[in-house]
Amino acid sequence: MATNKPDPATALIHHPYQPPAGFAAPQPAVHKASTVIFPNVAALRARNWKSKTGYTYGLHGTPTTFTLEERIATLEGGVQTLLVPSGLAAITLVDMALLKSGDELLIPDNAYGPNKELARNELAGWGITHRFYDATEPAALAAAIGPATKLVWLEAAGSVTMEFPDLRALLRIARERGVRVALDNTWGAGIAFDAFDLGDGLGVDISSHALTKYPSGGGDVLMGAVTTRDEALHLQLKFAHMRMGWGVGANDAEAVLRSLPSLPLRYAAHDAAARTLARWWQQRPEVVQVLHPALPGSPGHEHWASTCRAAAGLFSVVFDECFSPAQVDAFVDALRLFRIGYSWAGPVSLAVPYTLATMRERPAWAGTLVRFSVGLEAADDLIADCEQALARTLGASGLG
Repeated sequence: MATNKPDPATALIHHPYQPPAGFAAPQPAVHKASTVIFPNVAALRARNWKSKTGYTYGLHGTPTTFTLEERIATLEGGVQTLLVPSGLAAITLVDMALLKSGDELLIPDNAYGPNKELARNELAGWGITHRFYDATEPAALAAAIGPATKLVWLEAAGSVTMEFPDLRALLRIARERGVRVALDNTWGAGIAFDAFDLGDGLGVDISSHALTKYPSGGGDVLMGAVTTRDEALHLQLKFAHMRMGWGVGANDAEAVLRSLPSLPLRYAAHDAAARTLARWWQQRPEVVQVLHPALPGSPGHEHWASTCRAAAGLFSVVFDECFSPAQVDAFVDALRLFRIGYSWAGPVSLAVPYTLATMRERPAWAGTLVRFSVGLEAADDLIADCEQALARTLGASGLG
C-alpha cells in the first residue's frame, strides 16, 4: 500500500521544524558550514562574497566568523578584518597579496623570526627581494627604501629582544616615500596602543595580529587576523585570501569570541606581574640587561612611554657572558612553574633560552638570553621559582 510518509533518513535530513527566533544569550551562536543553502537559483547566481551582506560558502564567512571579524576590527581600531589560520598566515597573506616578482620588502632585523624566514625562502624563490633594517634607527629605514620597495614591516615591541621603535618616525619616512606599512601588532594586541591612530595623523595601513596570543588567551587556539581601514586595500587582501582558500574553524572562532571580553583584564594582569618580575630581575647580578620596554634603561623605553598605555606580559633577560649557554639551559630546566615552550600570552608562564648571535645580524649583547612569558600565576610565586632555579644551577658562580 502506498504511503506519503517519507523514509526516516529523508525525514531527518529535511525535517520541517525551525526553532523560534529571538533567542539571546551572553555568547553568540556557533554556525558551522561548508555548504551554504540558497533559497533559489537567482540568489545563488547573485552571490556576493566581497561584503558581509550575505553568505555564499563557509570558507567565505558565517555569522560566527563575521562576528569575530567585526569585534577584532573594533579592538584594533580598524574597519575591516580577515581571519586566517595563524599569525604567520596573517603575515603571509599581506606579503602575497601586495608583492610580486621584482618587488622588495623591508623587515626589521628584530622581527618575528618566521617573517624573516618567509622572505629568505618562499618570497625569494618567487623573485621578491628583501632587506633587513635596524628599526631602532629611523635613518636606517630611510636609507633602505629604494625604487622597488613596496612594503615595510614594523614590529613593536621587537621579537625576543623587545626594543620599542619610534613608530611615528618610521611611519613618516614610509609615508614620505609612498610605501605601505604593515605592523605585527601581536604584542600590543589592540590594548597597548592604537596602531591606526598614533597621533600627528599617523597610522599603519595594515595590522597583522596573532589571535593565538592574547585574544585567545588559553594556549589552545591557532588563529590570525589582518585588519585595515581602507576598503580598496581590504579587497586586495580579500581576493588573495579567497584564492588561497584560507578560513578558520567555527569552534576556534567561538573560543576567541568567548575570551575577548576578558582581554583587557587579562592583559592588565599579565602586564602587572611581568613588570614585578622584571624589576626583580634588574636587581640580580647574574644578568647584564633586562629587556622590557616599560622599564627605564630598556632599548626604546622613551618611545614606549610616548606611545603606549600598557605593556604585554613578556620580557627577556641577558645573562652575564661568564655563564655558558649550557648553564643557562640548566637554569631554564630547573624552573618548576615556568614551562618550556614557544608562544606566549596564555595562563601558564613560559621560559625559552635564545642565542642572539644566531638571530640578529648585529647582536647587541654577547650573553645568552632567556625570554619569559608571564602567565596568570601570582608574581611572588614566579619570583620564588626563579630564585630556586638560580640557587640550584648558578648559585656557585660567585655572582649570586
